[in-house]
Amino acid sequence: MFKKITALLLILIVTYWSFHVLLPSSISNIDTPDENFSTERALIPLKEISKAPHYLGNNEHTSVRNYIIEQLQKLGLETEIQEGYSMSKWGNLSKPKNILARIKGNDSEKALLLLTHYDSNPHSSLGASDAGSGVVTILEGLRAFLHTNKTPKNDIIILISDGEELGLNGADIFVNQHPWANDVGLVLNFEARGSGGPSYMLIETNQGNANLMKHFVEANPEYPVANSLAYSIYKMLPNDTDLTRFREDADIDGFNFAFIDDHFDYHTALDTYSRLDRNTLEHQGSYLMPLLTYFADANLNNIKSKEDYIYFNVPLFKTVIYPFSWILPMLLLALILFIYLIFYGFKKGSLSSGHVVKSFVAFFTTLIFSAIIGFGLWKLLCVIYPQYNEMLHGFTYNGHTYIAAFTCMTLSICFFVYHKAYNTKNTASLLVAPLTIWLLICGLIAFKLKGASFFIIPLYFGLISLWLLIRQKRPNTILLAFLTFPVLVIMAPLVKMFPVGLGLKILFVSCIFVVLIFGLLLQVFGFFKHKNRLSILFLFLTGWFLISAHNKSSFSKETPKPNSLLYVLDADKNTALWATYDKVLDDWTKTYLTEHPEPASELQKNTIGSKYQTGFSFTKAAPIKPIPLPKIEITHDSIINGYRQIAICFTSNRNAERIEVFADSTSIIKKAMINGVSAKETDATKTVFNNRFNNRLFSYYVTDNEPLDMVFTLPKNQTTHLQFYEATYDLIENELLDVSKRNDNMIPKPFVLNDAIVVKTVLTIK
Repeated sequence: MFKKITALLLILIVTYWSFHVLLPSSISNIDTPDENFSTERALIPLKEISKAPHYLGNNEHTSVRNYIIEQLQKLGLETEIQEGYSMSKWGNLSKPKNILARIKGNDSEKALLLLTHYDSNPHSSLGASDAGSGVVTILEGLRAFLHTNKTPKNDIIILISDGEELGLNGADIFVNQHPWANDVGLVLNFEARGSGGPSYMLIETNQGNANLMKHFVEANPEYPVANSLAYSIYKMLPNDTDLTRFREDADIDGFNFAFIDDHFDYHTALDTYSRLDRNTLEHQGSYLMPLLTYFADANLNNIKSKEDYIYFNVPLFKTVIYPFSWILPMLLLALILFIYLIFYGFKKGSLSSGHVVKSFVAFFTTLIFSAIIGFGLWKLLCVIYPQYNEMLHGFTYNGHTYIAAFTCMTLSICFFVYHKAYNTKNTASLLVAPLTIWLLICGLIAFKLKGASFFIIPLYFGLISLWLLIRQKRPNTILLAFLTFPVLVIMAPLVKMFPVGLGLKILFVSCIFVVLIFGLLLQVFGFFKHKNRLSILFLFLTGWFLISAHNKSSFSKETPKPNSLLYVLDADKNTALWATYDKVLDDWTKTYLTEHPEPASELQKNTIGSKYQTGFSFTKAAPIKPIPLPKIEITHDSIINGYRQIAICFTSNRNAERIEVFADSTSIIKKAMINGVSAKETDATKTVFNNRFNNRLFSYYVTDNEPLDMVFTLPKNQTTHLQFYEATYDLIENELLDVSKRNDNMIPKPFVLNDAIVVKTVLTIK
């Protein structure tokens, strides 16, 4: 009994340790030596940067830019501003203003570039984490580096980009227009998709990652959190960073460092100085300092490689790497060892066909039931708590509690099923099914998702455990517990990482991971006779966490409800509407949309650009107010080679902050020049805007009230209806509308055009 309890405690301790070591446990204070990074020093400029929303085009944006320039100049660096128009692949046009500086090296062929962005997301985010944390990480890192008085071998370029939130626009104009881009050999980019948790390292490269990973290991950051699976998944998702422009447009490699926990703060008014996890900022600094020191003197011509490496982090060993070329040999060796152990086990009498069959029944039962219940339970919870659908992030304020609940629920199922399968002599047989499934998964991964091939490491330790169970009737339980350490330290963090990174809809995947991990813990738990007691314990904990999540399901001042309201004036029809994206109305929105709003059928025809392509849900008639209308004039109209070329100038008379442009999807646009930027052809038809979503052509984010100049080339006999939605973010401040402020338990909904006065106008070209 002592050994069983000790083994259980070891498993619990190592599970906790696998999470604890991902972050620094303390932060560097203000008295840290000047040549070292200090989180407390970094927090001083962060407080200034994150005082108010500073999205591209507003006054605070200019103030933040000037403050960053001042901080760089205090370090003795000369700065410059690069500006120019850019249109992203998402159809977002803006005029970013990048902040640039450069430290000269003594023997530079290629430069190291430090990258982050200073614009916050429009219109309510304070941008403390995204990406104020990146700005102050670089500022403090540069201060510490320069204090060493060492001249680097390589030039160090600092790019604090603009317009990242709109579509990587600042990175676009640097990579494609600035001469310094030709000098860049490697990029270190600092980002955020939340306000806490460990910072994940993600590689950006068009070729192999072998040399990048070798350099990363040699640089030896103290708390590396990185695995090749995460990047494999990252490449499949529609999420980009500024570094993507370097990779796609200039074939420049680099490292992203981004934290993603507390995702509910991402792009919201909650992205504040006080909510940024200090240990997370320390983690960013723990990456920058060793990498800056290392790559300042490294050969940046030796970055490219055609070979790929598997990589993952393990406590004590930090980052483990090995070539892709090992994947198939390691898989083949595991298969040979498994087959040998099966034959050996039957020959020795430690395995029996009946118990092996029972092993497969038990494992498939736990796997299938856990996945189905996990998937169905979250669907049910979204019905019970419809307010969760208002959080477009997909991660609720009580999301961590749900991860704990689903984990305990899965463990309850595992212990219950394997209690029924208990036999004093069948532990070895029970391990056969999990090892078989792990082997099949590793086989699929080897061909379909090679970045996850480090899954084979826990499999090897599982095979060692099976060998011990075959050789000995009662092997040392504590020794078997030690053999579970690899699966715990490598796999346990993934149980949390997936729903945090991809949303709670993916909780069923966490359930699957828990079952897979449990399968390799059977060498210990197989000897536990009263697993039903542990099943009851975890069932109780499941209920406890679900009740806790329920108690936290309501919105409050600390966990406010995201909501939305717009005033939309149709200048041509002389009508006005209140509009919202919300599915569940609250007291504030009901004041304008009433208890009986109407479906937003008309507005849904045009979906305004947003991260998740979210459309309007409800509208209600609104009073018509004298909102100043824009000036739209045709400045040129001619027929050239059978096509009509028409130039249009759209000028706002109320300092518009955003202009959305739509045209019916049947309208053909041969070419388009928008504020001097050519729209890219989208397919073999040699037309532009051909794959538009819900009629949207592009969005223009305005700076300095500069007009929107458009030149379209159209079929000469085509009738084209251009629809313009001109928006300002002054819904609550505008005295004409007398809209009350939100309650303390509400915030503006992120990712959508919100708190806006919108004027719709139509220009018909016949």
